[in-house]
Order: sequence, then structure tokens, then C-alpha cells
Amino acid sequence: MQLIREIGFLFQKELTLEMRQKYALGGILLYVLSTVYVVYISFVRVEPDHWNTLYWIIILFASVNAVARSFLQEHSGRQLYYYTLANPLAVLLAKILYNFLLLLFLSLLTLGAYSVVAGYPIQQPGPFLWALVLGSLGFSIALTFVSAIASRATNTSTLMAILSLPLLIPILATLIRLAKASFIPKAGMEVPIKSDLYILAGIDLLLLGAAMMLFSFLWRD
Repeated sequence: MQLIREIGFLFQKELTLEMRQKYALGGILLYVLSTVYVVYISFVRVEPDHWNTLYWIIILFASVNAVARSFLQEHSGRQLYYYTLANPLAVLLAKILYNFLLLLFLSLLTLGAYSVVAGYPIQQPGPFLWALVLGSLGFSIALTFVSAIASRATNTSTLMAILSLPLLIPILATLIRLAKASFIPKAGMEVPIKSDLYILAGIDLLLLGAAMMLFSFLWRD
């Protein structure tokens, strides 16, 4: 119960800081909408395969920009203050939860704007929405932990790119395959969607377990 209360307090803190720094969220939304507009003026008609690839590329870079600030905006004095008050797992899980909800919101917003300008080829919305949920969770876990590592170094942006891409590529490959399968009507489906969902959930659990085991050592450094 103590851990849950700490997670709740720290999540509220993350939300309060975000509301005070509206320019950061506004910059991410501007990036998403401007990228969707570039797709709109660049293509007369977007084929389903191109739609799938472009959508996940937008989500990937929006996620990196959104979550990179998790620990990078926390100066050393504030981190030391958290260290004296909170369980390190509560700090990590609160940031993961906040980033998960933020990325899920960005994914749904991008889907709505992207569908208006590039069409809506999804035939099975249920599996696609599950892919958004599990993909947002995987991205938030991986990028939050990488942000914690990068905050200990000097060249943070380069370190974020180097460490995050190997973790995100398996998630991204599974998401692209799963989204492509959701374009096929259920009656003619030959691709096993459930197995990809299980793979995606397994990747998320592995990342979460590794982050929870390693973060305590990183937090004490």
C-alpha cells in the first residue's frame, strides 16, 4: 500500500509539472500535427503499407521526444530529494505510468488526425487498439529507463538514440506486423494476430522486469 500511495503522489507531481510546462506538450503536439500535414501534402493517395509505415515512424519519433524529458528535466538536487523520501520503484513506476498515458494520448490523437488526411484502412480496430496500448506501454518502459541512464551522462541526446533504438526495434517490428494484419478483414484473416499480441505483451513484461531490477542500482549511483 505504501508503494501505491507513493506512485500516486509522484504521478500527481508529474502531471502538475506538465501543466506548468505546457510549451513542452505543445511542442510535441505541433510536431505530430505538422508531420501529418506533410504526409497530406506529399501524397495524393496513401497505400495501406505506406500508411502503416508512416504512422509508426511518426509515433516512434513523437515518443522519443515526449519521454526523453522524464529524467533529463530533473536536476541532481531534486533527484537527491526524491532519494531521501521515495522508494526508487515508486519513482520509476510513476514515470512509466505517466509516460504510458501520454504516449497513448499522442497515439490516439495521431490516429485521428492521420485518418482524416490519409484514410482509415483498419478493418479490425480491436487488435489495432490493443497494439496501440501495448506499444505505448513498451515505448514508455524502454524510453523512461533509457532516460534515467542518459541523465547520468553529459551527451544525453546521443546516448538516448544509441540506447533506445535497439530496445525499440523489436517492439516496432511487432507493431508494424500486427497493424498490417489488422488491415485484413476478419473473415479473410490468415495472420495470427493473437500470437503477435502475446509477443508484444511478453516484450513489455521483460522490459518492465529488467527496468525494475536495474533501476535501484542506477538510483543509488
